[in-house]
Amino acid sequence: MRKAVACFVAPLVLCHAGFAHAQSGEGEAGLPAKSDVVAALDAYPGVRAALARTDAARAEARALSRGPHEFTLSTTYASRTVNDGTGVANGRFNEFSAEVTRPLRLPGKAALDRQIGQQGVAYASNMAEDARHQAALLLAQDWWDWMGAAQEARVDAQAVANAQALLASVRRRVALRDASRLEEDQASAALGSAAAQASRSAGRVAVARARLVAQFPALPLPVNAPDAPMPTAPAGGFVMLHDRILGQSHELAAAQAFARQAQAQADRARKERTGDPTFGLRVFSDKGGMEKGGGVVLSMPFGGGFRSAQADKASAQASAAQADLQAVQLNIDETADTDLAGAQAALGAWEDARAALDAQMAALLKTRRGQQLGEISLAEVLLAERMMHDAFRAEAIARIDALRAITKIRIDSHQLWIGDDDGEGAAPMK
Repeated sequence: MRKAVACFVAPLVLCHAGFAHAQSGEGEAGLPAKSDVVAALDAYPGVRAALARTDAARAEARALSRGPHEFTLSTTYASRTVNDGTGVANGRFNEFSAEVTRPLRLPGKAALDRQIGQQGVAYASNMAEDARHQAALLLAQDWWDWMGAAQEARVDAQAVANAQALLASVRRRVALRDASRLEEDQASAALGSAAAQASRSAGRVAVARARLVAQFPALPLPVNAPDAPMPTAPAGGFVMLHDRILGQSHELAAAQAFARQAQAQADRARKERTGDPTFGLRVFSDKGGMEKGGGVVLSMPFGGGFRSAQADKASAQASAAQADLQAVQLNIDETADTDLAGAQAALGAWEDARAALDAQMAALLKTRRGQQLGEISLAEVLLAERMMHDAFRAEAIARIDALRAITKIRIDSHQLWIGDDDGEGAAPMK
């Protein structure tokens, strides 16, 4: 009987061993190595797409800095026949003209175009970093799904081993006429129930691993998930990470850049109500070269209802961008507060589950001792075994939930896997 209890204690011992092993490697406890994570995030399609959009924003900024206006060459050629009015041709003359023109941006427009381009780069750069952030959250979610399923599967597999040992013990007692066939049936039913639970858990492990491999094929995975370590509060505490989330955010920096760009576009649209003048030079040759000349060309568009409507549209879009910025700020506040509350609650729940596990373990030992003395029936032992299994499962689930919550607040605060050291356009939030 004591051997079965010792087997159930084994998962906790393994967890301590897994914690020490994880600490000795490149990665943090229970997490993949940072170099592997960085490579997997670099290869993630959403991150690569965001980086490509950043390159596009830089090209757009260069285009806006140069301006949309280019030199235009226009030429004409004509063959003219001249007569004296009687229908008699006096000669055929070749005539041509050429003009080179170029619109010029009015004062203030070029500066606004440069500002629009710069803010576009800042927006795209921060969105690329936020894409990496979201990919890291997805990787962490899939990782802990796999780890959690594996942890539950280990508990369920140990429950099967315990049920097998118990059934073997009962069968020996039946052979010695110290137990009834009913008790053998009860032990056999308990084994079948444990085996079914273990099969379901093994299936969830396979599904979770397949999902992780499909989403992040560049992340190297061991054949079996490592043991989950005991969760602990990060250095500096959860409140420090909460404040870091509020103090810096690529999502918020992107929203600020987008709002500034929208305002610059609105200012630019108002200036565009006065069109850019076009200047140029014109030369011509008429009557086969007998008449030659040159001059200056000037054209000036007059703004109308279309330009006015475009300016109103840009102004409304700038107002919308400001409202979106406020919404993003609220979302950041919510993320920081919920991350803090979630991590604290999950860690506390795991501590409660661990205490309940210790108490249930003591109760199981007493139950087994009572059966040895003939004071407790097998049904009561099976119930205690089941409660012990449930306690181990509850502890495993609570442990993964705590590790998941701690990982999330660390990623959201840029303290794990991602950071601002290499980011372009990242800005501290005020």
